[in-house]
Amino acid sequence: MLRLPLPEGYHLPGSTRYLGLGRSDPSARFVDGVFWFAAHTPDGPGSLSLTRDGAALTARAYGAGAGWLLTHAGAIAGLDDDVTGFPAVAAGHPVVAELARVHRGVRLPATGLVFPRLVRAILEQKVTGKEAFRGWSGLVRRYGTPAPGPCPDLWVPPAADVVAGLAYWALHPLGVEQRRAQTVLRAATLAATLSRCTDSATLTRRLLDIPGVGPWTAAETVRTVCGDADAVSVGDFHIPNTVAWGLAGEARGDDARMLALLAPFAGHRGRVCVLLEAAGIAAPRFGPRMPIRSFARF
Repeated sequence: MLRLPLPEGYHLPGSTRYLGLGRSDPSARFVDGVFWFAAHTPDGPGSLSLTRDGAALTARAYGAGAGWLLTHAGAIAGLDDDVTGFPAVAAGHPVVAELARVHRGVRLPATGLVFPRLVRAILEQKVTGKEAFRGWSGLVRRYGTPAPGPCPDLWVPPAADVVAGLAYWALHPLGVEQRRAQTVLRAATLAATLSRCTDSATLTRRLLDIPGVGPWTAAETVRTVCGDADAVSVGDFHIPNTVAWGLAGEARGDDARMLALLAPFAGHRGRVCVLLEAAGIAAPRFGPRMPIRSFARF
């Protein structure tokens, strides 16, 4: 067990929000007020629980990876996120200044675990949220293992060597077409190399060398793995509109407009995007929604 002191206003749900894909993620979720996170660490599978206890966070870990998870518990909880200069940067825009004040307790985690976050990002490429969840949860439950510890129905995502041994069509029943499936398999074969990247810039370059991985997938990965507060998900369907609406009152925006509006917040551009979402700011929606597709029979 480990007790970690908390900064004033720290918000556990907001800080761990992006460690899982929705509230029912089989590998990361809240159960009775406790946040649970399961992972394959360099020492083996393990699970980590984070519980708010007054001005401290209590961390407990289980399994072969328990020691590694406890060592990295602060980073996983976002406690290593340095927000020292952000209020001064945010002060230049009234909306961002208010976000920095109201959501000062939202911190960016840094898990240090590349492969599971990369796979999840690949499965989220250009699909609906329901499709992404079906692919990720199906992969975890079908090829992962039950997590050690007392949390019921918590699963450790599959290790890279397990995924690397799959045929691409093994992911079709999970709703994953050949393009994304093959990208997942490429990521699995490169997992060891990617895990040796020591900073966000190096990891981003390596990720962009992988066919099927673009700027969006790279940014989604490094923001959570490295805690990169400047990583912007260029190519997202919603974020440019959210930024344009939140910062300029414009219902629609493209990547160029988004980057222009975020430029004054260099070093914290990704953080601004996270806080806009945390505040529930979203542009008006027009037109039909994307259909949910099935590749189970392909």
